[in-house]
Amino acid sequence: MSENTGLRSGLTDYGDVGFSEFLRKAFIKGAGYTDEALDRPVVGIINTSSGFNPCHGNVDQLIDAVSRGVMMSGALPIAFPTISIHESFSQPTSMFLRNLMSMDTEEMIRAQPMDAVVLIGGCDKTVPAQLMGAASAGIPAIQLVTGPMLSGGHRGTVVGACTDCRQFWGKYRADEIDQDEIEEVNSRLVGSVGTCTVMGTASTMACVAEAIGAALPESATAPAVTADRMRIAEQTGARAVELAEEGLTLDKVVTAESITNAFRVVHAIGGSTNAVVHLAAIAGRLGYTLDLEAIDTIGRETPVLVDLKPSGEGYMEDFHRAGGLPAVMREISHLLEADALTVTGRTIGEELENARESYDHQVIRTLDNPVAAVGGIAVLRGNLAPKGAILKSSAASKELSEHTGRAVVFENSKDMAERIDSDALDVAADDIIVLKNIGPVGAPGMPEAGYIPIPRKLARAGVKDMVRISDGRMSGTAFGTIVLHVSPESAVGGPLGAVRTGDRIRLSLEERSIELLISDEELATRLEQAVPHVAEGAERGYRKLYVDEVTQAEEGLDFRFLQGVSGKGTAPLAK
Repeated sequence: MSENTGLRSGLTDYGDVGFSEFLRKAFIKGAGYTDEALDRPVVGIINTSSGFNPCHGNVDQLIDAVSRGVMMSGALPIAFPTISIHESFSQPTSMFLRNLMSMDTEEMIRAQPMDAVVLIGGCDKTVPAQLMGAASAGIPAIQLVTGPMLSGGHRGTVVGACTDCRQFWGKYRADEIDQDEIEEVNSRLVGSVGTCTVMGTASTMACVAEAIGAALPESATAPAVTADRMRIAEQTGARAVELAEEGLTLDKVVTAESITNAFRVVHAIGGSTNAVVHLAAIAGRLGYTLDLEAIDTIGRETPVLVDLKPSGEGYMEDFHRAGGLPAVMREISHLLEADALTVTGRTIGEELENARESYDHQVIRTLDNPVAAVGGIAVLRGNLAPKGAILKSSAASKELSEHTGRAVVFENSKDMAERIDSDALDVAADDIIVLKNIGPVGAPGMPEAGYIPIPRKLARAGVKDMVRISDGRMSGTAFGTIVLHVSPESAVGGPLGAVRTGDRIRLSLEERSIELLISDEELATRLEQAVPHVAEGAERGYRKLYVDEVTQAEEGLDFRFLQGVSGKGTAPLAK
């Protein structure tokens, strides 16, 4: 074995190279390793198991399977821990910690001796954090997602986290179901460990990892507790050994062409709006600048083909049985960049030659029978969002896609929590709810509070959807006519901060516009008079670092000092 590979690489600096190697071997031998084992290439395996992360509840089994694949291929597997973050167990929001996890991932890969690394992640922000960190670390890496949970059942119907969580909670708020039923369904929504069983952010990012070429084909959809998932883990371990030998790093895989394929897939699966932010960050690590207009152009050319909640009716188990992501990519192969390289060492075009057609054309539709004729995400601009905003059009109400209404404004999340359920709130069904100061700096961390609840008195009256606008995000499992990622955010002087209750706002999906209907002069005057918003607790520590360094939505909410050297151009590529 080369002196610069395996456990001989990246030696601790004691000023004596021979002693550094001697000391390292002495300690690792204390763990029971022999000289023969220590002479093999090393594949690191990132362990993100955590009692606070049910989405990663199968990580120990995955590590065993990956290790088996590594050892069968002649290398030494060594697992090591990094930060693990779960959407429901992270305060103020898991997005706040994504960059910290990416830094942890990058630095632990750099610090420890390994020739390749397997990234085990699943819950929303963990997969992008790992891809960001590994892309920056510069050694061969391959993604392995934990896989979706099993769906559950409630009173004769299939249910699953977390679109159904929101639907049942909405019914409870509207007094359509009682306390007993909401407690009953709470025990039925999550059928096992694993990520959400709908096309939320976790499922979307699993598909992105496969589409961008960073994970093995057919790896995105296998449920967490199945034999399929364990076999994929073993195959991932075996391929990691080959990656170490070939030196195939993520910068050779994640290119403008593969980013384009990832966005095609996000549109075709009706994926989460969060994918835009995460792909911007991943691309930014490698020197690419996100082109919002290209994302929108791609969306107009790409139909939604996957009938999963929240854009459709199915669950990830259905998607997997129907053929998984390769069946979708085969259907849109004429739209893909076929020469994009993958971690298999083959191009996406070569991989799709062996892909199977869908086994269920209700779940994975054909081009002549799509769920929706155009992609699931639309990019909006206008005087309210000069640098862009996002609307998940596939999960929006058609009757609200062209709408003008009166603004009902909440200054921040606390203000909304205090007033949204008040019977005294002056609000009507055709109003537009605006929530400020939940962006990257304002919150901080851009929480998923953009899924603004229907005011209780309207929910009780049967209102199911309203136009809602914020500079925050929403969960990929959410639905409704909701404008998100308004940029620049209100906390840094964006126009959203100038909106007042009673103003008129016009949304046009057809024109891709979001406009505050006041004069340019009035808007400028209001912005000059605006009082800057300061995030609480940002005087020290990681929170201060975050507020000082985080970028806006279109740059991925990454830290400026972590972005790669620019100059590679824009992505995705519009034909």
